[in-house]
Amino acid sequence: MKKIVLFLFLLNSIFTFSQKITSQKLTKEEIIQRDLNEVSDFPIYRAIEYSDKGGVYDLVLTENRKVISKKDTLNTKIQAICVMNDHGGFLEKWRINDLLEDYTPKETNIWFWTKYSSTKDIDGDGYAEPVIVYGSRTEYDEIRRVKIITVYKNKKYVIRAIECDLDYCRSFQKDKNWNTLPQKIKTYVDKLAEQIRKEQGILLKDG
Repeated sequence: MKKIVLFLFLLNSIFTFSQKITSQKLTKEEIIQRDLNEVSDFPIYRAIEYSDKGGVYDLVLTENRKVISKKDTLNTKIQAICVMNDHGGFLEKWRINDLLEDYTPKETNIWFWTKYSSTKDIDGDGYAEPVIVYGSRTEYDEIRRVKIITVYKNKKYVIRAIECDLDYCRSFQKDKNWNTLPQKIKTYVDKLAEQIRKEQGILLKDG
């Protein structure tokens, strides 16, 4: 009996260890083949397929492209939607919506920062913890807001930052539930915030 239990334990350990998170950016043709355009109200900016112990997911990042010109494509609204294929349809797991806010100076664009977003298994439990980063710019082409959203077990944990030259209008806030995240995930996101600070020349801190 003990040998059987030990064998099952080793078999489970081997399976868990061998479980890899795969992730790939989908081409325009693959997006059409999967009918992912049906998922959102807006044009798809990027679609990523990733898999973990829970199954295979499609993460769709969409922007409404309100103003399109040779010089700029400006968005007033964005959506991020995570779905699973479910018997020919889509089972939505979670969704993020945001839009321009009424600030001075005026916000004119909101967009996904895909270079900082990821679908990794950060804490090594066999499940992906997507991190979605997006920001907004003002009419003077300055970064105004930055949001870093971590999805852990289908719950969202948000960092909200407002950039401003003056101390009183600058902020950097983590959700109240932030400390319930595993330490590995908190450390990863803290390092990501520091990377954004350095590479984008922004403060990401309270006044």
